[in-house]
Amino acid sequence: MGLLDRRRRGGFTLIEVMIVILIIVALMGIAWPNWMKARQSARTQTCLTNLKHISAAKEHFAMEQRKAPGDAVAMTDLVPDFVREEPSCPAGGDYTPEPVGDDPTCTYAGHVMP
Repeated sequence: MGLLDRRRRGGFTLIEVMIVILIIVALMGIAWPNWMKARQSARTQTCLTNLKHISAAKEHFAMEQRKAPGDAVAMTDLVPDFVREEPSCPAGGDYTPEPVGDDPTCTYAGHVMP
């Protein structure tokens, strides 16, 4: 056996490497949109959870302070007594508690309490 025969057995050809890379790129092309969709869905769910926490804290505040429906509520009324710290939207929106009796809102499009 010569030196040339040993060298051919030990590695991959350029064609084999290119095929493997092509397969990986094709799989990434399929997986990437699904990953982005899952990421956006997770952000939306986190925002909705934050809105529910703000709503519950606002209701506790309103009961404790004997506020009537329509009375204004600020985030400073809720933090830190009813919510440990001011929540932040993972998509970059801002929260507004809204008056007593109304659902809190997020400025990011599509983040709305059901």
